[in-house]
Amino acid sequence: MKLTNFLFTGRLAKKLERLLDAENRLKGRNLRFLSEEDVTAEDLDWADAYVAFHPVANFHFGNLKWIHSLGAGVDRYMALGERWPEEVLLTRTITSFGKKIGEYTLSYMLKDLQHHDTFHDQQVRGEWKMIAPRALDQMKVVVFGTGEIGQELARILAFFGVHVEGVSRSGADKDHFCRVMSLEEVSLEKADFIINTLPLTMETERLFDERFFGQLNQAVFVNVGRGGTVNHDALLKALDSGCLKAAVLDVFEEEPLPVGSPLWSHPGVTVTPHISAITTPEEGVACFLETLEALESGRELRNRVDVSRGY
Repeated sequence: MKLTNFLFTGRLAKKLERLLDAENRLKGRNLRFLSEEDVTAEDLDWADAYVAFHPVANFHFGNLKWIHSLGAGVDRYMALGERWPEEVLLTRTITSFGKKIGEYTLSYMLKDLQHHDTFHDQQVRGEWKMIAPRALDQMKVVVFGTGEIGQELARILAFFGVHVEGVSRSGADKDHFCRVMSLEEVSLEKADFIINTLPLTMETERLFDERFFGQLNQAVFVNVGRGGTVNHDALLKALDSGCLKAAVLDVFEEEPLPVGSPLWSHPGVTVTPHISAITTPEEGVACFLETLEALESGRELRNRVDVSRGY
């Protein structure tokens, strides 16, 4: 596949422009770096490659041959509502997301196990009361999603002796998990932490619902996958009933999270602004160039998205 006209847009566009200029590896190509608001129908018709986190509001496929997502998730591309043209390739960014999500998750697990909030409250009151921390190697963690991010997360947790089980559509064995279950086989009653890394698809939409949360016994739920996989009304109800001990949420169906959302003020919820696995400009450029080189040399693409599955 030979590509000539590249359209870059979104919050990283100008930083990508500087880095790609320095790389000097796209000589002879036509490049446009635009804010989302400045992208016109003519720009989209002109481009044969589109590089961005998500489609712009006025997006159409035009003459595109390749779309490259600067993030790991592609649900906003899948939600275009237009039949995906067979001739348009979709790829996503692969970088150190698993490591970043592993560190993010581990930080909140330790925060809970080491009683950080409780000791902070005691300090405010001037109260000296010993509470024994709980050990990581006594914990059972269930990770939904056993792809590259889920496997790296499992590897990091297993290093500390955590018992890590995985859940996937197939239930096929994967490295670093004690076992992997299908959605039909999953057992959650003894889980201390539930971590969601799943993409948003028709199968995973609202997967974490009232029935799901009702199976838990004071577990902590961490969502680093996609906000649309969770019924947040059911999550809040589970927190109030005690099925859930706490929830750490980094992704939401609507971002930024609306000011009036009850998630902001619930004492059992920790909200972070989608920062568990940020793509840096340098990582974005590296994966883009690697993918372009593989694409034009005919090599297999490890980051190709199966649009029929949505990931």
